[in-house]
Amino acid sequence: MKLSGSCRCGAVRFTLNSPTPVPYMRCYCTICRKSAGGGGYAINLGGDADTLEVEGRDAVATWRAPMEDPDHPGQTHLGPSHRHFCKHCGTALWAEDPAWPELVHPFASAIDTPLPTPPERVHIMLDFKAPWVEVPTGPDDVHFARYPEESLEDWHRRHGLLDR
Repeated sequence: MKLSGSCRCGAVRFTLNSPTPVPYMRCYCTICRKSAGGGGYAINLGGDADTLEVEGRDAVATWRAPMEDPDHPGQTHLGPSHRHFCKHCGTALWAEDPAWPELVHPFASAIDTPLPTPPERVHIMLDFKAPWVEVPTGPDDVHFARYPEESLEDWHRRHGLLDR
């Protein structure tokens, strides 16, 4: 599916192809929660990095989250994920990780294209959710303390929604 997105102020516009466009996974980690705003989570989609086209790239800034070093308490290092945002209005645009150079993960909140309604909602990284966040517990809600084993692509394939 071809996706179009933009920041709030209009300085950045982008397009990409997404074989995994259903906004089903809500991440409650502290990084997503604090950088995305909203209801205590962020929703990342999947896209093909080689199809990402950006207008206004000079307005795009990148941030890498400091991560606690489990082997050295009290020490931090920069996490591998690069989060891109508009340096004028702060809109979260997309994230990418050098471990998977073929992928880019646009934030659903930046997408202007109407997105499909998910058949279920998957809530991940619940070990890190804020105490004030109430996570839905309906029949279409699936919960994970950390990351699930199933990838974005595998989830879309299992539901017959993979757009390749």
